[in-house]
Amino acid sequence: MSFTSLSFLVFLPIVFALYWALRHHLRWQNALIVLASYVFYGWWDWRFLLLIALTTTASYACGLVIERCEGRESWRRALSAANICLNLGILGLFKYFDFFSENFAALLRTFGLHADALTLHLILPVGISFYTFQALSYTIDVYCRRLPATRDVLAFFAYISFFPQLVAGPIERATHLLPQMLHARTFNYPAAVDGLRQMLWGFCKKMLVADSCALAVDIIWQSPAEQSALALVVGAFLFAIQIYGDFSGYSDIAVGCARLFGISLMQNFRTPYFASSITDFWRRWHISLMTWLRDYVYIPLGGNRCSRARQLRNTFTVFLLSGLWHGAAWTFILWGLYHAVLVCLEKTRRSILHFPFSILHFPSSFLLVTIGWIIFRAPDLSALGAYLAGLTHLSTLTAVSSLTMGKQALLWSAALLLIEWLQRHRSHALDFPARGLLRHRSLRWAIYYALLALLLFCHAEQHTFIYFQF
Repeated sequence: MSFTSLSFLVFLPIVFALYWALRHHLRWQNALIVLASYVFYGWWDWRFLLLIALTTTASYACGLVIERCEGRESWRRALSAANICLNLGILGLFKYFDFFSENFAALLRTFGLHADALTLHLILPVGISFYTFQALSYTIDVYCRRLPATRDVLAFFAYISFFPQLVAGPIERATHLLPQMLHARTFNYPAAVDGLRQMLWGFCKKMLVADSCALAVDIIWQSPAEQSALALVVGAFLFAIQIYGDFSGYSDIAVGCARLFGISLMQNFRTPYFASSITDFWRRWHISLMTWLRDYVYIPLGGNRCSRARQLRNTFTVFLLSGLWHGAAWTFILWGLYHAVLVCLEKTRRSILHFPFSILHFPSSFLLVTIGWIIFRAPDLSALGAYLAGLTHLSTLTAVSSLTMGKQALLWSAALLLIEWLQRHRSHALDFPARGLLRHRSLRWAIYYALLALLLFCHAEQHTFIYFQF
């Protein structure tokens, strides 16, 4: 079930009403969350439910056994490693098996050895990377004694499957979300209303901006070799806006939706395109993933407490894993390494972003991030080469016929960037200050109704959320 589907608009009010009707019964509330989440997730394919149930059950049982083995460190380490291998094994089988099999066979053929790749052609379960990392955080935190193992099976199942953030994050930590499932929740009217505002802004970013950009971006990427250099530049810019509007729009809907149920989720984006450097960009973009990799990979490897060479190694490891996390393709790996190089250049103070005037930091960061998005969007390395080669054809800069479809997308993009710049110090764009012109309730409601009208009458053709494939 997608947030932008009609079925979700029916599903959400029903779950909301039943949930608060059970407000005096925590276990029944958690049971409803699990049931609603499994309906939400199984809407795509009921077979996916078997995997998430396996991951949840294994992680729950592993946490209990690890805690019971207190004092036997070798047993605790072995159990934690076994659960990590199980979860990563499931993820690797569905997401990476065909990729590594095909590339290993190709490597053998380069040495003159005949090899046919063994491929399984498995359907990639929606959101498997998100809930797998969420399950891993629990067992790792129990092993590291940051969190006691929970014995409330309903609360744990609700933690793993909570439907607002199940398929595209934010990737929650057990230390943050699980305690909320273990304690009674009360309805907070101001928080729920603000959650609805955040959801409205998320829908606008997705349906008005991202989907409009997607129409132009898809056309340009169908045949990049036939596009003008200007069209390719615009296409790169529009994809940068598309992926931001798409993913941060989903996160806004997820966070706002969770607040309707008295649950707080972490902020996943913080105006990343206004970052002053690439390092700053990664503090603002997909915060839940990057902090997960920082805490469970970068810091255990030594973080910044080791030599400069090891710091750079740790940085490359994190960004390589970030690229692989996004998908089984060389373009994702290259994208991760591209950002690793940029961050390492900043660490060594030889960054090409080092300008004497701070006003140049934002556009230079955005330019480098946009170049990275070309790598990310490319379906394969040959298409990437064609796109980058087309950008060098300066003689075609005057050819604008292929840009017609992108005019509306450019207008929506400009509006998005302007509004987010003006509201950059707020939790979301519709979080209006108590002072100033927008303190008047009638004016605020006029804005809400105007946005609803735009969603109803001006939305573009719907596209699936980009991060569903991860």
